[in-house]
Amino acid sequence: MDISIVFQIAAVGILVSVLNQVLVRAGREEQAMMTTLAGLIVVLFWIIRYISDLFNTVQTIFNL
Repeated sequence: MDISIVFQIAAVGILVSVLNQVLVRAGREEQAMMTTLAGLIVVLFWIIRYISDLFNTVQTIFNL
């Protein structure tokens, strides 16, 4: 696994948390929730390949 993906996830987390706080303080809770959800979806799309590799490795190790 490349270490740059960890930094990218951290950057998205920081950006989403800042945007969330700004939107909540501006009284736009719905947009804050959508921003958080969008950040989560982006990160999940980035790591789906690694999750697939993990399942394939577990399947190979246990001969399933």
